[in-house]
Amino acid sequence: MRTTPWSRRAGWTLVGLSLALHLLTVYAFARQPAGLAAFTVMPIWVWGGIGLVLSCTAFYFLRAPLSLVLTGVWALTVLLGADEARIIAGMARDEPRPGTPREVDGIRPIRVLTLNVALFRFGNPAEDIARWKPDIVLIQEASTPQLKLISERLYGPQGDYRNFARNGVATRWKITREVRNPDPRFSYFNHNVTVELPDGRLIEVANIHLSSAATDLRLWDPDCWTTHRRHREERGIELSVALSVLEQTTAFPGEQAVILAGDFNAPPTDPTQSLLRRDFDDAFVVAGTGWGNTYQRRIPIFRLDRIHATRHFTPVRCRAVTTRRSDHRMVVADLLFK
Repeated sequence: MRTTPWSRRAGWTLVGLSLALHLLTVYAFARQPAGLAAFTVMPIWVWGGIGLVLSCTAFYFLRAPLSLVLTGVWALTVLLGADEARIIAGMARDEPRPGTPREVDGIRPIRVLTLNVALFRFGNPAEDIARWKPDIVLIQEASTPQLKLISERLYGPQGDYRNFARNGVATRWKITREVRNPDPRFSYFNHNVTVELPDGRLIEVANIHLSSAATDLRLWDPDCWTTHRRHREERGIELSVALSVLEQTTAFPGEQAVILAGDFNAPPTDPTQSLLRRDFDDAFVVAGTGWGNTYQRRIPIFRLDRIHATRHFTPVRCRAVTTRRSDHRMVVADLLFK
């Protein structure tokens, strides 16, 4: 294309817009200010895609190396900043497969599965779960009869399960203790049980379901920004309370093996999730393979459902698995208990 005064003006305008968006994106995702929660709720690659379109279109109009450099900068930013870029790191990793989990160095790992079943609005997912033969299942948005159906399908009468405020845990082993948050303001989003393994070792299992994320994406509306900020603050309070209850009720604080999983209703880049990084490993970060995002099932762009474990465990496999019986994908992880 031959450059003209008009095309140069258009090209430089697009370069400026792309550069301004890049600076805003880097600042927003690096600092995560609460006031920009409506911006960072979308994955960084969404904004990166817009920036790439702007810079590539600018090159069409301008034919200047600067627009190509900006395109490269955007590509590098997305590669380094996107949680989804972990697909590249996980390409050579082993992945969990249906059936009994395979041994690692002669040791059978514990298989953990988490799924938001949406009160069976999409049907009973028990058959889909059973294919993976999990040892511990964490279920969100399920009634007690629904959790019982899942438990009986997986483990028969030998299994054990507990349900509270639509959060449930089912396991092939024995549940020796259950902790329910007595504060009615915070009783619905976390539920802890103690699971005893056949060799007598204990695992604390914390099932998390934080408040739903704001879905308003009308960024031109000031109320949208206020709503997203408030929802982030609420989830931060809820997660802090859940961790506090866990610490206060665990038999051996700081020494107890803990699996904490569920529907966090926030991406792993959300600053509220930093509360977990000191004591927990994200199983997908350590051992994940494939596309890890879990919501919405058909076109998953958010990794809301996750499995975390204390350093008593080594995650060796993890992946997100599609089920037609929920609007979420389930997460399966194999954990070696050290």
